[in-house]
Amino acid sequence: MPPSAVDISAFAAAQRELLLAELDAEITETSTLVSGHSPAGLQRAGIAVTNLVVSAQRTGLGGKTVLELGPDAATADAGGAGGGAELPEHGIRTGDIVIVAEQPAGSAKKREARELEKNGAKGIVTRVARGVIGVALDEEREDVAALSGRVWIVKLADDVTYRRMNGTMEKLQKMSDSEHSYFIRVLFGQTTPSPVPPDMSVDPEFGNIEWVDPSLNDSQKDAIRFALASKEIALIHGPPGAPYLDQTGKTHTLIELILQMLKRDLRVLVCGPSNISVDNIVERLAPHKVPILRLGHPARLLPSVLNHSLDVLTQTSEAGTIAKDVRAEMDAKQASIRKTRTGRERKAIYADLKELRKEYRERERRCVAGLIARSKVVLATLHGSGGFQLRNEDFDVVIIDEASQALEAQCWVPLLAARKAVCAGDHLQLPPTIKSLNSKGKPPPKKAKDTKVEETKEATTTEASTTTTAKGSSITLETTLFDRLLALHGPSIKRMLTTQYRMHDKIMRFPSDELYESKLVGAEAVRHRLLKDLPYDVEETDETTEPLVFIDTQGGDFPERNEDDDEDDGKKRIRSRLLGESKSNEMEAALVRQHVRRLVDAGVRPEDIAVVTPYNAQLAILAPLKEAFPGIELGSVDGFQGREKEAVIVSLVRSNPGGEVGFLGEKRRLNVAMTRPKRSLTVIGDSETVKRGSKFLKKWMEFLEDNADLRYPDVSSLAQEV
Repeated sequence: MPPSAVDISAFAAAQRELLLAELDAEITETSTLVSGHSPAGLQRAGIAVTNLVVSAQRTGLGGKTVLELGPDAATADAGGAGGGAELPEHGIRTGDIVIVAEQPAGSAKKREARELEKNGAKGIVTRVARGVIGVALDEEREDVAALSGRVWIVKLADDVTYRRMNGTMEKLQKMSDSEHSYFIRVLFGQTTPSPVPPDMSVDPEFGNIEWVDPSLNDSQKDAIRFALASKEIALIHGPPGAPYLDQTGKTHTLIELILQMLKRDLRVLVCGPSNISVDNIVERLAPHKVPILRLGHPARLLPSVLNHSLDVLTQTSEAGTIAKDVRAEMDAKQASIRKTRTGRERKAIYADLKELRKEYRERERRCVAGLIARSKVVLATLHGSGGFQLRNEDFDVVIIDEASQALEAQCWVPLLAARKAVCAGDHLQLPPTIKSLNSKGKPPPKKAKDTKVEETKEATTTEASTTTTAKGSSITLETTLFDRLLALHGPSIKRMLTTQYRMHDKIMRFPSDELYESKLVGAEAVRHRLLKDLPYDVEETDETTEPLVFIDTQGGDFPERNEDDDEDDGKKRIRSRLLGESKSNEMEAALVRQHVRRLVDAGVRPEDIAVVTPYNAQLAILAPLKEAFPGIELGSVDGFQGREKEAVIVSLVRSNPGGEVGFLGEKRRLNVAMTRPKRSLTVIGDSETVKRGSKFLKKWMEFLEDNADLRYPDVSSLAQEV
């Protein structure tokens, strides 16, 4: 066995330990918030909606009971519940797992509130509108639909994904050596990947491919040939500017790859860590009229892909048509619940519903097997591929999109029964979110001296929990399958898409040289485009003719501060639990507002502008921009991964005598920040502080000083912005 080989059983055992710690961290965070704060406090924190009533209930897709929840007329704003009342501000989103429960009275003790929560019902949010939230309930507690008083909903941790990852790792751990396929041994370095022809463009099998889209660039064609020729594993490195929704880029490459595999009569399972990553592929694949099937809860799918979902196809199939009469009867039963007078009547209706649902499910199961068997391409999230629908299904190839943003254990859910895998992603951008910290029983790995624990909750990657295998090698959840395979087998298993279709050349140059081996090439259509060239009237000003601007706040007039000084104790506790301590810079925020105003005055539309920053506290003080310039987008660097805008302003925030930069020093975070814009990137920060953070930051500051339009702000001009 090669010295770099990984002990499979030890690896799986270590992953299970780490996953348990991660689940514990997520559950603890949620339960601590729920039990430690009032409903109103949780609503302010964005994880609850209070003062709701059940306005309607119906049978949804898959036979589930769906509650329609609206504002209570007694507490709603103008109009009352029936007069167009709107829900208060909240952070609940479609697809969230929530609990619906009777709302505790304002004077309820925390213990009583927890008890009421236990008596609620879990469900998935199916719809969020201005005046209504739809929740599809779990079957086990559908009797909560009879609630007649005031209710609230609270967002919960999702443990389904963790259970499936743990189950997969348990299977891997218990496998004997004889059960390890050649594919599995390759992925753990116990054997080497099968060789691929050195020049596939002249190879008899792969050199004369009839392309579905002949406009593919050379790097895309090379990546597709490589993925087709690889016997076990192929990595497709899609750097920034290989966009999801344009005619070009990583997703476009995957679509062509899937179509070429279908020509070779291969059956393909396509997965991604998020529903949106999978839905983007469905949208792009659908026009090619191939038989595709999208697995997943309909509440979490884009409306444009619902017609390809298992739930909808089940209903529109012959077996589904036969089941319509059962569903109609279920709807009638649902409607009758609220008219009942006694618990005995309700109990009888629930018993009838249970029997009807059993019949409905049986009819569904009979046609699901047929639908899946006829589908040459099945698409699901990584953990969704572990559902019962695919339990006995075989696929020739598993394609994992955004593999660099997924936990490795999550990738193994579809991979365990695979014979070949193609992983697409960018390991030089941010990895998946890790919530568990090293502080529980293990010393943290060495980090830059200025990295502070209080900042970790604000970052996408915290100091991840680590464990050690029997061979003594350290394993962390932060290391993705993409990372590990690249380190294990080297660049021979990877092909990069080198043409980027997003950024002006000046914006692209630094990340290309420092992170992408100077291999990125801007497409001709984007290389020199500026804000003044937008397809609407924009004046030629200093802001619209410069693609790269650096506003350097060095000198100490723009100091950072901790965001914990101006709040009452209750708000401090909520902020502390959700975010940890954070940093802000009011004077730097004033510069952001000034620059946005100049862009808009020149004619740039607010919806084409984004402001990003690593710090949530900075976002909070920039929030008034949304009212001043409707349509502008504000976001954290982490949350903006995968997005793009015509103009992006990056507020670095850090400015202190000690040169402390915290997690701003993470290369991958900065890579995300500097590669979001198309035509204009404006960086605002203190070069004296930032330079001291790392060699990479020093190089970036020097690059900006030499290549950007360098500006030094006039503090006196900011009076109206502060």
